[in-house]
Amino acid sequence: MGKHYDLLVIGAGAAGSTAASSAASNGARVALIERDKIGGTCLNYGCDPTKTLLHIAATLHHARQAERYGLRIPSASFDWGAVEAYTREVINRIRGGTSDEVRADMAKKGVEVIKGEASFVSAHEVAVQGQTITAERIIVASGSQTLVPPIEGLEKAGFITNVEAVALSSLPRRLAIVGGGAIGMEFAQMFHRFGVSVTVLERSSYPLDKEDRELADQLCDLLTGEGIHIETEAELQHVQKISDGKQLTYRCKDGPQQELMADEILLALGRRPTLEKLNLAAIGVKTGKKGIEVDEYLRTSVPHIWAAGDVTGGQQFTHVAYQQGKVAAHNAFADHPQPFDGSVIPWVTYTDPPLAHVGKTEEQLREQGLAYRVGRMKFSEVERAITMGQTAGLVKLLVDAQDNILGGHILGARADDLLAPVIVAMHAKIQLKQLAETIIPYPTLSEAVRWAADRL
Repeated sequence: MGKHYDLLVIGAGAAGSTAASSAASNGARVALIERDKIGGTCLNYGCDPTKTLLHIAATLHHARQAERYGLRIPSASFDWGAVEAYTREVINRIRGGTSDEVRADMAKKGVEVIKGEASFVSAHEVAVQGQTITAERIIVASGSQTLVPPIEGLEKAGFITNVEAVALSSLPRRLAIVGGGAIGMEFAQMFHRFGVSVTVLERSSYPLDKEDRELADQLCDLLTGEGIHIETEAELQHVQKISDGKQLTYRCKDGPQQELMADEILLALGRRPTLEKLNLAAIGVKTGKKGIEVDEYLRTSVPHIWAAGDVTGGQQFTHVAYQQGKVAAHNAFADHPQPFDGSVIPWVTYTDPPLAHVGKTEEQLREQGLAYRVGRMKFSEVERAITMGQTAGLVKLLVDAQDNILGGHILGARADDLLAPVIVAMHAKIQLKQLAETIIPYPTLSEAVRWAADRL
């Protein structure tokens, strides 16, 4: 007989770790299955290492631009091995130690971590590492993986994903990035600032196509101004490995075929839920094109099984996965479950400057036929931004006739942090007037948010 638990969680990423810890803190006996490293993609191969590398790249870039401030820095260079070592140190610190140390710490809190690939045997039984585990309740939080397109020659020529990109032993001289979304653009700027020649191939008409077009275009102009080459409406047709690297053949719209030489290819076309080995069909858990189907309480088609995080096919952000893990753990034991509220979900493209987003874009409002007004405040008009010499970008607020905030978009220095008051206002249903009348300390970048509201 295998072990029996009150709750079994599959996947130790943001959703799974949060669910397991939440349930254990309330006295439940919990098992947590993870096939790789505790912390999942975000901690080990995504958010945390990439933001560390982006910060280091930005520091290097600004040191090289310091002469405009009257500073004389003779040589701003880097040691890639030391950069990678620092990044590993950061990941270890955020995780709370090595995997073994974290596993021991979680055991003290009532969570038994089991390493291996999980597969359902029955609705209450899961096989892992040759043993069968049973549980009264189960939460599936198995995460997502990089989408690999069926491009001729790609597999044979070889490619990397974010997993390998954050842990390269050496930098390529030429990098082709397939995909111009947030992940692609972040990696493009980071690698370019470390001296790599970068070309981005984006299939759609616009890079960052989920962002407000006005701000996304400004960001793309800044990136191309740094020297990053961006091709839009680019259909990658063939990849071939040759003596001098990898040859990519692509076509832009109705133009002729073009060739691009690269030493490495980074795929950044999005992610898909990791479901293949779970054997969900055998137990009746319904899945769709996007992932596991759940109701507003994150319950699947099987009453005692819930799902949280990227595996549900919703917005694939760590902050969403964290909150869903918390809600799923609560609902697994609650007499009165609570719905997951996904009405106000912010996200950020962590380039330098960052592009932060919450709510609707102008394009979405026009498409839906909704009346709105726009308030803008350029950072070139904000005194603190002028003192810092970082005046690119603007704050953009979208409101309806009743002054309810429909969307907020910020491109500029510290935009990721500056979005917070807009998120709070939307979540708490605070109207524009209150935001406009709030006294903000002078001189700060956050004044830009207040003045954008004031102009409306």
